[in-house]
Amino acid sequence: MRPRQQRPSRRRPAAPPGTFVGRQRELKELRADIVRAGLDTLSGRKQPRGRVLLIAGRPGSGRTALAEELARQLAAEYPDGVLRARLTGPDGEPVPTERTARALLAALGAPVPAGACEDELTEALRRALDGRRALLLLDDAAGAEQVDPLLPDEPECLVVAVARGPLTGVPDVRPCTLGGLDTAAAVELLESYAGPTRITCDPAAAAAVVEECGGQPAALVLVGGWLAAQPKMSVVDVVNRLRELPPAEGHENAGHPLARSFWLAYEALPRPVARTLHLLALAPSGLADAHTASALAGCAVSTAQGALEDFTARGLLRQEAPEGPEGVLPPQYRVPGCLAPLLGSLLHAQERPAEIELARARMLERTVRQLHSCRAATERNDPAVRRRIEQLPRALRFPSERAAGQWLAARLPALLAAARLAVEDGRLDTLARRLVSALTRALTAHLGPEAAAPELYGLHQLVLDVARRCDMPLEKAAALLNLGDLDARAGRTQEALERYRDALQAARESGDPYATSRALESVAAAHQELGDFQRAADWYRRGLELRLTRGELADEARLYGRLGAVHGYAGQWQEALRDWRAAGAACRRLRDVPGQVRALTESARLLELLGDAPAAERHRSAAAQLQPEAPAQGPDTRKG
Repeated sequence: MRPRQQRPSRRRPAAPPGTFVGRQRELKELRADIVRAGLDTLSGRKQPRGRVLLIAGRPGSGRTALAEELARQLAAEYPDGVLRARLTGPDGEPVPTERTARALLAALGAPVPAGACEDELTEALRRALDGRRALLLLDDAAGAEQVDPLLPDEPECLVVAVARGPLTGVPDVRPCTLGGLDTAAAVELLESYAGPTRITCDPAAAAAVVEECGGQPAALVLVGGWLAAQPKMSVVDVVNRLRELPPAEGHENAGHPLARSFWLAYEALPRPVARTLHLLALAPSGLADAHTASALAGCAVSTAQGALEDFTARGLLRQEAPEGPEGVLPPQYRVPGCLAPLLGSLLHAQERPAEIELARARMLERTVRQLHSCRAATERNDPAVRRRIEQLPRALRFPSERAAGQWLAARLPALLAAARLAVEDGRLDTLARRLVSALTRALTAHLGPEAAAPELYGLHQLVLDVARRCDMPLEKAAALLNLGDLDARAGRTQEALERYRDALQAARESGDPYATSRALESVAAAHQELGDFQRAADWYRRGLELRLTRGELADEARLYGRLGAVHGYAGQWQEALRDWRAAGAACRRLRDVPGQVRALTESARLLELLGDAPAAERHRSAAAQLQPEAPAQGPDTRKG
């Protein structure tokens, strides 16, 4: 009997990996829900907020992919952009709302107040969205308490939330619950990774694979990746393997289709490559590049890059969209949220605690070196810095300051997460302090103190946590002073005063005269800002006494000037005149002409107020003779 000739397939070519397939009914329903009248409209009230759509489903059901496809289709209708935020970390812990609000404000290009609390930040986010037409994609929400504070008051905005279940507490939310893909779409997704030949030749086996995977996209992607890496295996073979796969030790959900598909893919990896994969569970925020993977596994950067590309082809990683022009920065990869718990379980089952700590230490050390190189890129005019850059391995160098700045901006979420995790871990405090210090300096060098202030505030808090845990009073004083300065700059003067008082106590414990002097002056400046000039004068005088005992003449002149200014504000003109005369004398000994001019000018003004016009005129004449053309500057009476 002649075999029946197979008809040519009329199915369209398989989509490339990463292309969205299926879910057309869900997309149509979601788009219809956007324009459907809400409860407020039906009751005759104006809609108070933007419309909220919910895509609910288990991890691995393709809920994020559906949300991204909906956002892609709607992008043209929301000219103010698509804002994305993940509300759950790879460790399964909810991301603090203040951190999410800060990231969304930065994405909008709106000012981010440093050190602001959650309510201030969410209010600032709502103000920034007023009058805009933007789409917010809030991925992997743990509950309504995470979503509700972020909802804009602007009715023209749209919020697409992704969660495991319903968001009870969010009014008028439109849910779309996902199950498995239909068979046709599931087979198409399988083809996009495995190729069409084996799937087309055995459609019954392909349908069996879909059934074994429960139609779950993440499981199908892993199976397709396994088939692509095993060209001699048939679709029937993968069905049998899935059915025979024993429960994996240490995996409580080993019977779930996603866990079985993951174990199938993991078992096929060579041992060293498999180790690199489960070590990626240590990657901050689930983000890794070749340097991260290289440091974790202790292998060459090129080897790590090859492994990351292989994992992506197998569906074990997702490549992030490039930041800036394509090819400028090395690619960055993300561990899918549905696989993060499985990788974490494997990590602790396969690695000893000492090995995990060593891998984390290697990763942090590499990150510190990258940050030093990033900062050095801003100082290329210095020959000593150029020599230090030339001594670095080629893989750690940046070709230009611009390239270093782009790298810092693109990697900033992962860098901040690395700093937080290092501090929370508590076993690598020395590396954690070095990492925070390097990140602080790199941000300041590339962004400037003002633009970097929101991130610097969190970094100084991390330093404070380490200093308290390790009983390091000098580091504690420095962190408190920096936090107080940022609070004062943001207008939170009372909070700054409390920080400065704590810093003074820590500085005295450390016995460091510089930190003690700075804390004394900061306390005085806070009282001055609050209008309590008597206390300000008292604290400035304490700072001056310390400077006098150390013979620091320039600081003496500066503090005499500040005392003169504070006494002037309080109406104590005789005391102010005495202070400015002392400041002038110190400036004269320093040969600081602008300082002398400023002191003489202030003294002349005070003499006029005291009714001594001839003496005032003599002081003005002396100032004019010292510097007849240049404006007087003198000792700075502002807070340092």
